[in-house]
Amino acid sequence: MNSRSLLRSPVSRRLLRPVADLIDQRVQRQVRSAVREGVREAVRESTTHRLASELLLGSHGRGLSRVVAEGPLKRLHAEVAALSGDRDAAERNVATAYRLLVALESLGVGRVAGGTMNICGKLGTIPLLGPPNDEILEIGTLYGMFSTGLIRMLERDGRSPRLTIVDPFAGVQLQPGTNPRPDPTGTPVDEHAVRTNLALAGPAGAAARIRQGFSEDPETREAVSDRAYGVIVIDGDHSAKGVRQDLQWAEEIAAPGAIVVLDDYGDPNWKGIKEALDEHLKEDTRLTYLGKAAHSAYLRAA
Repeated sequence: MNSRSLLRSPVSRRLLRPVADLIDQRVQRQVRSAVREGVREAVRESTTHRLASELLLGSHGRGLSRVVAEGPLKRLHAEVAALSGDRDAAERNVATAYRLLVALESLGVGRVAGGTMNICGKLGTIPLLGPPNDEILEIGTLYGMFSTGLIRMLERDGRSPRLTIVDPFAGVQLQPGTNPRPDPTGTPVDEHAVRTNLALAGPAGAAARIRQGFSEDPETREAVSDRAYGVIVIDGDHSAKGVRQDLQWAEEIAAPGAIVVLDDYGDPNWKGIKEALDEHLKEDTRLTYLGKAAHSAYLRAA
């Protein structure tokens, strides 16, 4: 009998089965050990990446996370495309705005106020709506970081923005019906912080005009009503009364064809904003409602 036949015989198989089982057990243990080590390594790597991502994009130190989910991003693309009429440009601008947001909050002091999709929507949409001139007025700025980003987005579009900011700079963020408290970034809300951030936008940021005061104050209005603005961003007093006052002022200082952006429109936390705009649009007005993206409404002045 040859060796192959011997190994295949029933007697040989019975005799060799314990040896084969022992070999199988050792192989299985080695495989399980390798799998466990591979899983542990994958978990370690995943944890490291998660920690790095959380440090860069997480909510700690700014109050809101900058992590993006697929559903809200697709919705924002559709909304910006509906406003601008250009899907490719909408996706490009939203992506650029997101990178800019992360960069500004990494390099600047303080933070950009608001949710990620709302910020990216505003930064991405305004240039695509073709403002009639490069004069920008922002009513309510917090740390000036949004205006810093808007300067850069308009410059990317070949424009030469000239910025005016109106804000009380009260040391903390003020809103009717809320208790003033330190910002989650730990940075005081003051003109120095705004100037520091505007410097990130280069010469246009350094040249920005800043007026400390409330937008309803006659002295404040007189000081900055010396020109017609191509872009007006209303993000000050969120009460219905405050928004109505700012919309009425925008009627007076908006250039023909100007873009007026009303922040936090439709946000359930600030119902007075939608109430104020809905009432304003029922009156005799220069403003036409174009639509919304995230929690901002866009209007064009006649």
